[in-house]
Amino acid sequence: MSLTYQTASIEDLELLTATRIQVLRAANGLGEKEDLSFVEHKSKEYYEHALADKSHKAYLVFDGAVFAGAGGISYYRVMPTVHNPTGWKAYIMNMYTAPEYRRQGIATRILDLLVEDAKARGIHHISLEATEMGRFLYEHYGFVRMESEMELPVNV
Repeated sequence: MSLTYQTASIEDLELLTATRIQVLRAANGLGEKEDLSFVEHKSKEYYEHALADKSHKAYLVFDGAVFAGAGGISYYRVMPTVHNPTGWKAYIMNMYTAPEYRRQGIATRILDLLVEDAKARGIHHISLEATEMGRFLYEHYGFVRMESEMELPVNV
């Protein structure tokens, strides 16, 4: 096994989008029959803009020509606070490792690259949403559960 980690570019749009849909199906327990075409379209649109303006960075992992995994980080700004005077935050998303490559350190290495990128941008507030499968990895890496954040689901 000879793994290479590369920064994704607009040329990887199809692979990034397909991986996003794969991650969403797995995280939400959705089968192939579930129509995610609208989410796929919006994800592609997101990548087109966010890769261009550098508000998102993604890494792709290959074993030779075989796709083995991916992960991304989105950057956004909120109002400054005492604990985050710049207001800049990062959100890790779309972490994926192909089943045959799991438990080999790929996700940890992707996290290293994403966290290094955030730190290089001066961002020290990094969050993510964990599935049950990924929770151990993230806790072992040092992520802690958030206790003060809340969400209001708004029906459209």
